Amino acid sequence: MALWEQIILGMAGMLIFFFFWPGVKASMEKSRDAENPDWKGALLPIGIVILFVVVLIMLAKA
Repeated sequence: MALWEQIILGMAGMLIFFFFWPGVKASMEKSRDAENPDWKGALLPIGIVILFVVVLIMLAKA
């Protein structure tokens, strides 16, 4: 990748960061006031995805 492409990509990344920062900051403050999350509801889909990826890796090696 050329130097000018890296510079433009870096500038775009910084622009996106500063564009989304107010929303991220507000979401972080809102999450501090929220109740404790339901971890069982979050871990079940994550576990299923991990299991699916492991199965795909095993099938690819066979």
